[in-house]
Amino acid sequence: MGAYDSDTEGLAAVARGELVREIDAEGAWAAEPVWREAFEAVPRHLFVPYYYVAGERGYERRWGESPDRAARERWVRGAYEDVPLATRLRDGELLSSSSQPSLMARMLVELRVGDGHRVLEVGAGTGYNAALLARRLGDDALVTTVDVEPEIAESARRHLAVAGYRPVVVTGDGARGVPERAPFDRIIATCAVPGVPRAWVGQCAEGARILTPASTGLLALTVRGGCAEGRFLPSAAFFVPLRGMGRAAEAGDLGGVPSRALEDELFRFLLELTQGVLTAREAYAVWVREGMPGRERYGVSVEKDGEWVWLDDREGPCVWPLPV
Repeated sequence: MGAYDSDTEGLAAVARGELVREIDAEGAWAAEPVWREAFEAVPRHLFVPYYYVAGERGYERRWGESPDRAARERWVRGAYEDVPLATRLRDGELLSSSSQPSLMARMLVELRVGDGHRVLEVGAGTGYNAALLARRLGDDALVTTVDVEPEIAESARRHLAVAGYRPVVVTGDGARGVPERAPFDRIIATCAVPGVPRAWVGQCAEGARILTPASTGLLALTVRGGCAEGRFLPSAAFFVPLRGMGRAAEAGDLGGVPSRALEDELFRFLLELTQGVLTAREAYAVWVREGMPGRERYGVSVEKDGEWVWLDDREGPCVWPLPV
C-alpha cells in the first residue's frame, strides 16, 4: 500500500472535508474543537485499503487498488462515509472494523486528552484512532495501541507508517494492558468488555480516565487510590467484544417479561448488566419500578474486592456485582 494517484487523493481530500463538516454540524467536538484539526489532517482511506460492504449476495469487497476507476471511486467515497467499515472477516464473523467516525469523535472528546498525556488504546483495529491520538498529542511516543491478533497489529503498524505516524503498536492481550508502557493517563477501548480489567486500573496514573464500551453503552471511569468509578454516557454504542475475555452469558429464561420490554434497548441494557444476578423477571421489575432508566443513571465501581454496577447511587439499594 502506498500513495494513490492524484485523482484518488483529490477525491479523498474533498470527501474528508465533507465528513469533517458533517461531524462538525452534529456538534461532536464542540467541547474540544482541537479534534477537528486531527480529523481534517488524518487520511482515513490510508487505513482502509479495503473493506467489506454487506449486500444481497453477501459481502462486497471494495479496495483502493481496483483496476476499475468507478470501483476505486466507490471505495474512496465509502471510506469517508460516516459509517463503520468491516475490515476483517473470518468465516462470516466480524473480527475487526473501523468505527463510525462521528462516534470516534465523541469518544475522543469524552476521553478528555490533555497535552503530554500517555494514552493506551485497546483494540488497534486499522490504526486510524491511534493516528488521530498521535496527531492530537503531537508526539507519537505518547500513544500505545494493542491488539491480540498479530495480523491486525501488523496491518495497523503498516497503515500508520504510510500515513506518517509511528505510535507504539503491541501484539498482546488487551485485557492485560501493556505494563511495560505504563503508567497511562488515559485508556480508551474500541471493543466491548463484560467488566473492566483490573490490569487497566493498575496501569493507570492517579486521576486517569478510562473510556470503554460495556454492554451497549460507553463507560467513563476515573481512577483514584487503585480503584475506579464512573458512569455510563447517555448514548448507545455497539462494538465487537474484546477477544480473550469471552462473551457475556445468554439472558436465560425471558418468560413473564412483556415483548415491548424485550424490544426496548434500555431494558436489554439492564438485562445484560445484571446477567447471572437477576432473572429477566426481576430485572423487569426493577426497570418498571425505577422509571425505565436511561444509561446515564447507571454507574460502575471497580474496587479491590470486585466490580459493581449500580443505579443512581453506589450505596444502593440497586447495586449488583458485574457478571465478569
